[in-house]
Amino acid sequence: MANLLLIRKKIKSVRNTRKITKAMQLVAASKMRVFQKKAIHARMYSQELLNILRLNLADIKDTILTKTRKNGKKLFILYSSDKGLCGPLNSRMIKGLFNSKVWNELSVHERLLITVGKKSYDYANYNKINVEKHFKGLKEDMTPVDALAIIDEIMAYWKTEDVKEIIMVAPHYKSPLVFYPMLKTYLPFSEDMIHRHIAAEEIAEGKTDEDRTFRKEEFMLYEPSKEEFKESLIQQIIQTLFTQAFFELKAAEYSSRMIAMQSATDAADDMVDKLTLSLNKARQAIITQEIAEIVGGSAVLN
Repeated sequence: MANLLLIRKKIKSVRNTRKITKAMQLVAASKMRVFQKKAIHARMYSQELLNILRLNLADIKDTILTKTRKNGKKLFILYSSDKGLCGPLNSRMIKGLFNSKVWNELSVHERLLITVGKKSYDYANYNKINVEKHFKGLKEDMTPVDALAIIDEIMAYWKTEDVKEIIMVAPHYKSPLVFYPMLKTYLPFSEDMIHRHIAAEEIAEGKTDEDRTFRKEEFMLYEPSKEEFKESLIQQIIQTLFTQAFFELKAAEYSSRMIAMQSATDAADDMVDKLTLSLNKARQAIITQEIAEIVGGSAVLN
């Protein structure tokens, strides 16, 4: 009887846990759809801006943002989530940077690290990796003003000319089941940098992009003027690339959390089935034992 009570308590506990994981799965699925649209739209917008930049790169080569530097450190921006329970997302992002060739080829004095998200900061802090600056608790409804506050702090490193390259480490979102950890150059602007952003998915999947052709414009009109247009274009690209990485991170985070909670819910269902089977076996054993005792007692009386 004590065994039956214990199994019933376990079944009740697993069912309560299943309710929580199911609710988290539905919430994650709802938020995933929102950030999925934002990530795709932000990517399409950034690719259009980068294509326009490519066509005007020759006219913008005199700016500090296109200057190639031989001396200086490499600044890495590592995106991760603030919360867990999102499958392998954070571990893949962290390994994507710290196991990469570009990171390991540099000495400690040749690299800087900025973390966006609690999980990447906790990992770096635990492994005694120096973090230059840390951002956490970014609002999911981040506005351009919120993004600019962070972008300005990142751009300050570039303007001091102590940094020769800024590399962003963020997921490239493809579908709820697939994302790729990507290391993309954030600055300086160059033909190769633009190409790697536009063809990020082909590069991640190892596909050849030699036959990839970019849309070309025979002429372009500028309003109100070419100088004001270039200044506005550069500012929008810097802001868009940052927000695109943020939206893709959130889309990958909620997709991974939805899948993880679905797996947890399925595991809870399997556990309930196994416990129910054990409960029925235990009840049947008690019933069989009672019948045997009655039959044995009746035989003794006869």
